Amino acid sequence: MKILLISAFFPPEVGSASHLFYELGQALRQRGHEITVLTGLPRYHVIGEKRRQSPFIYEKYHGLQVLRVFNLDVPWAQPILRGLDQFTFAFFAGMAGATLPAFDAAVVYSPPLPLALAAWALGRWRRRPVVVNIQDLFPQSAIDLGVLRNPHLIRVFRRMESFLYRRADLVTAHSEGNRNYIVNAGADPERVRVIPNWIDTEAIQPMDRHNGLRARLGLGEKFIVSFAGIMGFSQDLETVLQSAGLLKNQRDIAFLLVGDGVEKSKLEKIARDNDLDNVHFLPMQPKDKYPEVLAASDVCLATLRREVRTPVVPSKILSIMAAGRPVLASLPLDGDAPRLIAAAQCGISISPGDPQAMAQATLQFYRDREQGEGMGAMGREFVVRHFSLEHCVKILESCIKQVCQADRPLMRSDVQSI
Repeated sequence: MKILLISAFFPPEVGSASHLFYELGQALRQRGHEITVLTGLPRYHVIGEKRRQSPFIYEKYHGLQVLRVFNLDVPWAQPILRGLDQFTFAFFAGMAGATLPAFDAAVVYSPPLPLALAAWALGRWRRRPVVVNIQDLFPQSAIDLGVLRNPHLIRVFRRMESFLYRRADLVTAHSEGNRNYIVNAGADPERVRVIPNWIDTEAIQPMDRHNGLRARLGLGEKFIVSFAGIMGFSQDLETVLQSAGLLKNQRDIAFLLVGDGVEKSKLEKIARDNDLDNVHFLPMQPKDKYPEVLAASDVCLATLRREVRTPVVPSKILSIMAAGRPVLASLPLDGDAPRLIAAAQCGISISPGDPQAMAQATLQFYRDREQGEGMGAMGREFVVRHFSLEHCVKILESCIKQVCQADRPLMRSDVQSI
């Protein structure tokens, strides 16, 4: 099959969205499919040169045909400008998609919602099916965090979301809780499938904790508690710093925060102001260095604010499990992530925003190393069985084939109901 992948983010940008669709493209290519990627010009969290010399760039990236389309290079911390960029990029991506060679099906990463709608429109115009891969439940996630408050904008995004769920040929969600939300928002249950986010269990494997990263940071035999990823508002990393403050006198415990984001400068200031010499910051690492961060860790953090009520499963949890490290999750306990951790027996889940509980859980891991090692081993076994790249892509490939066989022509009601 000829498959079009559509995502706002793609390497050389780093982050879960770019890695997820890069891995999907490579896995589908290895299964004999012809893959084209429609994406934006590199802008956020880029390792190396941004390469924005032209508004449209055709290139071959690691065996994948890639068309990079104009977008606005706006600051990450400006939500209004980022919202404008979403609509601008969706428009140009839709126009560029109309010029691409024929494809059998498209898979689009959402959010952003405007891009998913542009992909749907492209599919209707080209009379080809579109699979919408839902990651964050927007706008609900933004409403929960208080980022989106304007009732008129909320109404607009709600209508966009409902339209997309009702009209997409197939919607995939990464957990059962997300599927239930999508169905309750108006999707046909027969068109919503749970396909977990995958992890490349060959690229991320258990490795010796005594590696070059520990040596470079001078951490030696210290017990490392790490967080790696985007440092945004929803990650609640202030709680991590408060927990580090409670453990300042435990000189063998070090906290390692790796990544970038709108909250990073504030977090660094908090650490300086409170003399948290047990906290170390590193910039966002290239994908091939990420396993080294996990391997150097004794326990890895996955954190979310209590306001995040959508049943999200942070992708970093699967990476931690693949690396054979125990998970310390500080997030709403009624979501899908704590259920996954309990099923895999791969870590400890605590209520969000509780630095005392995080400090106590850290001490539990610190004092009982065998418990953490056992949890890490169980997590590795569980993720290989249920979340490997090969396993999940095989399911998605089957779904793509099914929607291609059940492809339907353009219907007037599709256009009128938006």
